[in-house]
Amino acid sequence: MSKKNGDKKNFSTHFIAGGGAGFTEALCCHPLDTVKVRMQLSQRSVRPGFLTVAVKIIKAESPLGLYKGLGAVLTGIVPKMAIRFSSFEFYKGLLKNKTTGNVSTTATFFAGLGAGTTEAVLVVTPMDVIKIRLQAQCHSMTDPLDIPKYRNAAHAAYTIVKEEGIRALYKGVALTALRQATNQAVNFTVYQEMKKRMKTIQGTKEGQELPVYQHLLMGGISGAMGPIANAPIDTIKTRIQRSASTEKGWSRLVSVTSNLIKKEGWLALYKGLLPRLMRVGVGQAVTFASYERIKMYLDLFSDKVPPPLPIRVK
Repeated sequence: MSKKNGDKKNFSTHFIAGGGAGFTEALCCHPLDTVKVRMQLSQRSVRPGFLTVAVKIIKAESPLGLYKGLGAVLTGIVPKMAIRFSSFEFYKGLLKNKTTGNVSTTATFFAGLGAGTTEAVLVVTPMDVIKIRLQAQCHSMTDPLDIPKYRNAAHAAYTIVKEEGIRALYKGVALTALRQATNQAVNFTVYQEMKKRMKTIQGTKEGQELPVYQHLLMGGISGAMGPIANAPIDTIKTRIQRSASTEKGWSRLVSVTSNLIKKEGWLALYKGLLPRLMRVGVGQAVTFASYERIKMYLDLFSDKVPPPLPIRVK
């Protein structure tokens, strides 16, 4: 197989495996994200706990209330994860040692930064705006007479663009890019280093994969690192994306941050940290385990399927 065809094969493998992993992760972990958003949007001085918020949502809105915004997530998470993993491999290829082909820890870190920024600009920001607007609505999912402003992801996108313009879908893009970049830089670096060490310790042969439970464990540990570091960024971003505002850019950021700290205190910047840790930690565990497994099957399948024969023009 030529290098060009090999690159195409590798790109498509990472793209498909990433998309499949994202789909699996969304189905498993979305309720945790809904609870996190409700906690971040709460402006009460006495902060309700994770279980309190979850039970309140279930009682008032039925268990389906925990899945508000899932449509927006599913629409965006498949391309998001596909872009994350394929762009990470792309940047890693650019940053690797051209002589030895080795990828340093520093190169992995910057490849993660690039992947996080890329996914934030292309997919995550508009997806987050729509998702947060849907999750912020406190209405019953079982009462047909309780009609919310945004009926679903598509309707939310249409309404936001109609009332606020297309730029409203990119509210908080800088903070989202900063959050995603730092998340993925730490996430990929910790995961890749742990994976490398585990393979060395266990004497894993070239091309042989680690057990699923080890991918789950490594993904969970690496996924928990980012939220601890950038929780304030995520809380401020959520407040900015929640509602319409005439303020723009830096003035909006300063206004939201100062009001939050003044009215609710510094600890309010860490609202929703527990469900976010659970959401991202569990999410990354599921994501990496799914990604590695799907990628393994795709590699096995592609090795068994012969390349297409060249078309001969008479």
